[in-house]
Amino acid sequence: MNVDGIDVLVEGAGPEAIVMVHGWPDTHRLWDRQVEALRGSYRCVRFTLPGFDRRQPRRAYSLDEVVEAIHRVVEQACPGEQVTLLLHDWGCVFGYQFAMRHPQLVKRVIGVDIGDAGSRRHVQTLGAKAKAMIFGYQVWLALAWRIGGHVGDSMARAMARALGCPSNPEYIGSHMGYPYYLQWTGALGGLRQAKVFTPSCPMLFIYGKRKSFMFHSSAWAEGIASRPGSQAVGFDTGHWVMVEKPKEFNSAVTAWMSAGNAMRR
Repeated sequence: MNVDGIDVLVEGAGPEAIVMVHGWPDTHRLWDRQVEALRGSYRCVRFTLPGFDRRQPRRAYSLDEVVEAIHRVVEQACPGEQVTLLLHDWGCVFGYQFAMRHPQLVKRVIGVDIGDAGSRRHVQTLGAKAKAMIFGYQVWLALAWRIGGHVGDSMARAMARALGCPSNPEYIGSHMGYPYYLQWTGALGGLRQAKVFTPSCPMLFIYGKRKSFMFHSSAWAEGIASRPGSQAVGFDTGHWVMVEKPKEFNSAVTAWMSAGNAMRR
């Protein structure tokens, strides 16, 4: 189906919907292994974020525009029901804001590798080296967006290789870097309106432990784990947990969702 210019894939015929939102430098293809495992029991709804599809005009989207795009997808693909959000990277940033603005539409949240990133509490946990690394790769991608063209695309792909991104380089380009540009320049309002995520529903937080730095503070993860029906689980992977250990990831997701459904009966 098409929702205001966004191609949305709805796969599976289960009674519950899982809306999957990727991050940089990915597309809806990030979730292939999850759809394969979940489509027998759930309806998997996935799409490529606005501005991340090379077939679409290259432009930046504000935080409000992306959140509203998720809102339209949920309302049109899953009318009259609450959904489970499965989020990764920038998908977490945008998806968390959607969940806080529209809690009546969200049954539960599965966040992957991004927690309270950028918050004062998180920044205080980072050492000088980690801060320099974050500044370096994010400003590089912001510059790639600003430069654009062949040079910008080459910059984006070079950074993707350096970070070990599993995505097909064919789909990677500078067009995907606009969230970093907004973050560091404040263009289109930047991310000033973004709030640290405090879920009002059960949450499963999955993160990779084999990284140079974390995108969450331990206090935030502990807070999630202390909530009824919620969990925080670390895997021996890098940032792309669902790609590096898909079977284990899928098992953790299905077990948690099944346990939650059993408690509601």
